[in-house]
Amino acid sequence: MANIVDTIKADLTEAIENDKLVLPTLPEVALQVRDIAESEDSAIADLVKVISNDTALSARIIRVCNSPLFRGSRAIENLNMAVSRLGMAYTSNLAMGLAMEQMFQATSDMVDKRLRATWQTSTEVAGVCHVLAQHYTKLKPDQATLAGLVHLIGVLPILRYVEDRDIQISSIMLDNVIDQLHPRIGALILKKWDFPNDLQNVPLEYANFQREVPAADYADLVMVANLQLVAGTDHPWTEMDWNTIPAFGRLGLDPNIDMSEEEDLNAQMEAAMALLQ
Repeated sequence: MANIVDTIKADLTEAIENDKLVLPTLPEVALQVRDIAESEDSAIADLVKVISNDTALSARIIRVCNSPLFRGSRAIENLNMAVSRLGMAYTSNLAMGLAMEQMFQATSDMVDKRLRATWQTSTEVAGVCHVLAQHYTKLKPDQATLAGLVHLIGVLPILRYVEDRDIQISSIMLDNVIDQLHPRIGALILKKWDFPNDLQNVPLEYANFQREVPAADYADLVMVANLQLVAGTDHPWTEMDWNTIPAFGRLGLDPNIDMSEEEDLNAQMEAAMALLQ
C-alpha cells in the first residue's frame, strides 16, 4: 500500500513540475460574474442578469442578504435588491465562491464523500474568516470568505486522480498524500484562475504556523479560522502551543480564548457558516 502512496505522489509531482497536471476550471457563471465585476463599464443590472440564470445561486444570494449578518430594515425579495444591498464586489466574490460547490462532487462514493467533506470544511472556515475580518482587521470580509472557500481547492485534482484510476487506498494514506501535495496544487489553481496574489498565497501559507509577515493577511485569517474550528477536539493542531503562533498577535486575538464561548461572536460565526451551506 505504501508503494501506491509513493506512486501517487510521484505521478502528481511529476505532472506539476512538467506543467501537465490537469487543473479544474472555474464554473462558467463564476467566470462571467468576475468579468462583470472587473469591468468599469458594468452595472448592477449586468451582474443580476448573469446570476439570475442560475436559480439556485440567485436564491442563496437573496438568503444571504436576509441573514442576520446583512439584514436591513426591510426584507430582500429579489436579486436586484440583494445585489444593491451587498454591492457588486461583495456579490461577485460570494457568487464565485458559491458557484464552486458544483466542483466538489464525484461519481465514486468514496471520493464524493471526501469532496463534500472538503467543501463542508471550506464553508465553515469561510464563515469564521468573514467574522474575523469584520471584527479584527481592515481586510475585506468578502475576500476573506473567498479565501476560506478556496484554501483546500488543491484537494480536487488529487481526488480526481484517485477516482479516474479507481485507486483503492485507505483514508489515512490518502490524507498523507493530500496533506503533502494540496497546498502547492492549490496555489497553482488559484494562479491559473488569476486570483489576487494575496489569495494565491493562502493554500501555501495557512498551515505555516510560524510565518512572519508585516501585517495580518488572508492566510492568517484562514489559519486562525481552522484552529478555532478544531479547538477542543483531538486534532493534532490542538497539541501545539498556540501562544507561539504569530498570526494571533497580528489579528489582536488571545489564542487562549475560545471564540465559540463568546456569545455574540459565536452567533455571528454560526450565522456566517450557515450562509454557505
